[in-house]
Amino acid sequence: RRYRKRKIAAQIATYDAHDVTHRYGSGTLRIRLADPLAEGWYDHDWEEPEVMPFLRDRGVLAPGARIFDLGAHQAVIALMLARDVGDAGHVLAVEAEPHNARIAELNRELNDARNLTILHAAGGATDGVTSFAEGLNGEVDSRTASGNVMVKMVTVDGLAKEHGDPDLVFIDVEGYEAQVLNGATSTLASGSTSFMVEVHESITAFGGSPQAIADRFRGFERYVAVNDDDPLRPLEGSPPAGRFFLVAIPARRA
Repeated sequence: RRYRKRKIAAQIATYDAHDVTHRYGSGTLRIRLADPLAEGWYDHDWEEPEVMPFLRDRGVLAPGARIFDLGAHQAVIALMLARDVGDAGHVLAVEAEPHNARIAELNRELNDARNLTILHAAGGATDGVTSFAEGLNGEVDSRTASGNVMVKMVTVDGLAKEHGDPDLVFIDVEGYEAQVLNGATSTLASGSTSFMVEVHESITAFGGSPQAIADRFRGFERYVAVNDDDPLRPLEGSPPAGRFFLVAIPARRA
């Protein structure tokens, strides 16, 4: 862990940080590139992920909506969401990796996104603190603290009490999806919040499974796609193996 932490720090320190402007979906954004991974991900124009027009067509991603984005990385998707919800809406972007949270705040400032808030924290099942294995795209690692950094842990339900009930929750937490949903019990039961969950292959390492994630959304309209540029289809039978995207919309809203 300590070796990896030093290596990552060296990658960031020796990288020539600079700003770029590209088209991300329906508009342009100015983005700070501050590490090699961000350069690979963000230094080109983006087509809009299929999930966005899908949610827009169903009235979920709409002006005035409140959105939580857990695992927001450097807030590029959060900025795209903020563009959709407009001045009357709000996006709360939650990111645990300290470097990524700092760059997310810079990206918010570069785009004067006043309807976007960056929160340096990890999503989980309980409020408190947790051990986080730093990386350019790190992950919660509660099994060991050696070489890790301690970060604040928040729950979806706790965020809802503080910021208001969300219309939509994005979850992209590198295998920790089941734990985040364990902290969203009241929000799930409300019947008014839609979810987009990126289910990772590593979910079993954190006590979850693809089927258990799908089962959390019984009573919702459920849709899946294997890749982010695939059309979303109704979930029939078991969820796909490996990484996939799951969208769940409350039945009465759908």
